[in-house]
Amino acid sequence: MQFIDLNAQQGRIRDKIENNIKKVLDHGKYIMGPEIMELEEQLAAYVGTKYAAGVASGTDALLMPLMTYEIGPGDAVFTTPFTFIATAEVIKLLGAVPVFVDIQEDTYNIDPVKLEEVIVKTIQDGKLKPRGIIPVDLFGQPADYDEIEAIAKKYNLFVIQDAAQSFGAKYKDKRACSSGNVAATSFFPAKPLGGYGDGGMVFTNDDEMYEKLVSIRVHGKGSDKYDNIRIGINGRLDTLQAAILLAKMEIFSEEVDLRQEVAGRYSDALKDCTVVPVVRDYNLSAWAQYSLLHPKRDQVQAALKEKGIPTAVYYPLSLHLQEAFLNLGCQKGDFPISERIQEQIFSVPMHPYLSISDQDKIIAAIRSFS
Repeated sequence: MQFIDLNAQQGRIRDKIENNIKKVLDHGKYIMGPEIMELEEQLAAYVGTKYAAGVASGTDALLMPLMTYEIGPGDAVFTTPFTFIATAEVIKLLGAVPVFVDIQEDTYNIDPVKLEEVIVKTIQDGKLKPRGIIPVDLFGQPADYDEIEAIAKKYNLFVIQDAAQSFGAKYKDKRACSSGNVAATSFFPAKPLGGYGDGGMVFTNDDEMYEKLVSIRVHGKGSDKYDNIRIGINGRLDTLQAAILLAKMEIFSEEVDLRQEVAGRYSDALKDCTVVPVVRDYNLSAWAQYSLLHPKRDQVQAALKEKGIPTAVYYPLSLHLQEAFLNLGCQKGDFPISERIQEQIFSVPMHPYLSISDQDKIIAAIRSFS
């Protein structure tokens, strides 16, 4: 049994993938080839934004918008400590300070009430200039953007939607990647829409931001790559990855539906013996992971491993306790919900092709332990 079965997906579209790759080999435009623009146009239309810019990774998709805002030393950007390091890492890379805000107990997304409290405290302290917010759509469920955007407007902050895990999800009547001022997603292979290597995309409706993004991703180019009008990075999406993603998009909507079925079976069968994920009534999760809480997490994982069932922990140590962020001065106990969740959470196999028999095996193993 596999945690994520990419082979089953590939079996459905192998011919299409190979055909798309052959087209790239035939035209030879491996850097910024026509498939890049085709993918950008298709995904912007899918999400409902004016622009999409393909980039080299989900990390670059977060870094580059911060660069357009000229984030740097003395700036504060608010985000969650319960996420992958990339979200806060890009803030520190630019010399700014990630200011953490604890999460909601049920969705594990950033808590809007605590967010405003932390913003106010930061303003009162006067040491940092609040500039923006990066909410994370954890495990595939969008954060509470109406509340977050209202807070951002009140304090004149930008919002970058970290949708690395939520491409394909919905927040109320909006698709993930269409909230905030700008949004970032990842095409890491394990993501809901994953390539066969690294890749990402930035989405926005802002003309000026888009112009800056396409400049930054090619070393800050102006009229051409030898006319450098700003400092940028080598942040381009590979043409071959775009070709693969175009093939995957043909079945993506169906896969999102299949993920709902898998998640529904899990929740129906496990809700009386462990803490199952909570999805807001107005949300649709992309189910990048299916994560449970159990007070005896380690023992449950060991029992599942004995039965050949893989599990994973997202995330075993919140960012404020990581060595890379010790200079922020955070201590154990500062973000109690994140710290409690990190001790109990674990994820079980989740993908569109998880068979009912395998899922029944996973459910039975968890229920027998409980």
